[in-house]
Amino acid sequence: MLYPLKFAPILKEKIWGGKKIETILKHKLSHLKNCGESWEISGIIGEESLIINGFLADNNLNEIIEVYLTDILGEKNYEKYGLGFPLLIKFIDAQENLSVQVHPNDKIANEKYGQQGKTEMWHVIQADEDAGLYVGFNRPTSIEQFNDAVENGTLENLLKFYPVSKGDTFMIPAGTVHAIGKGVLLAEIQEASDITFRIFDWNRVDENGNSRELHIEEALDVIDFEENNAEFKIQHNKILNKTVKLVSSQYFNTNLLELDTTIIKSFADLDSFVIYICLEGQVHLVSNNFNEQVETGDVILVPAEIEELKITCDTYSRLLEVFCS
Repeated sequence: MLYPLKFAPILKEKIWGGKKIETILKHKLSHLKNCGESWEISGIIGEESLIINGFLADNNLNEIIEVYLTDILGEKNYEKYGLGFPLLIKFIDAQENLSVQVHPNDKIANEKYGQQGKTEMWHVIQADEDAGLYVGFNRPTSIEQFNDAVENGTLENLLKFYPVSKGDTFMIPAGTVHAIGKGVLLAEIQEASDITFRIFDWNRVDENGNSRELHIEEALDVIDFEENNAEFKIQHNKILNKTVKLVSSQYFNTNLLELDTTIIKSFADLDSFVIYICLEGQVHLVSNNFNEQVETGDVILVPAEIEELKITCDTYSRLLEVFCS
């Protein structure tokens, strides 16, 4: 019988990273100086997440999917994605601005790179004063205007800047130019793709004085110049001990749970795995005879065969709930 699965984080050194993944999310960074990303659940080849609890410990995500198939994924997800896990779950700590970048949609990514596209969402866990996110253009922008801004190093002037605080949520469709600004710690839920085209890197150089590679030609092939006046910030209510919908899309669905008591979640009609991302506090996930303690920074995968889950807590806790259905 399957149970809620916990994985070892895959930590990534980044030139723009910091220490919040350790200080706020309680991950031990060991030798890393600037940890920019922690991949929490990944089935990407070569970057597979390793289970660290229960009888499946020391197996990776792809290995157990090969054995348990629909019991992990759900029938519809298995029909659509086969043995591939459809999502990539990350924490991102931007001590400095991330590069301005863009990702391809499914059609282009599949035709040119044999992968999924990359639509993603961000949920802000913590933000320093005056921190924010760059998402989309702040005015109608032509290819000519874009190219001039890239050449002149003035691309920032074309981008829409959103000041952010804890709890802010953004949906970033593939093709949208974007960057995470310095001082932001967030959770990222995305399609299982690592295709990124870097457009502008704030004139940054590495310790050897070298600029990072840019991908202007590839970016021009995927940027959506028609997204004028799009609104990327998600508005939502705060309702204690209730499931609050944040994002509903063909790629993933994400809800917010703010709890201070026990609730029961029924998945009998869901036909999908469910992921819980603990942003704050501490809860217990109870399924059959299995009880997994989940604290700030923990991410748990609940297999699709589990039809009911009890979430208990003694103090205020905040979680994201993610599934594909």
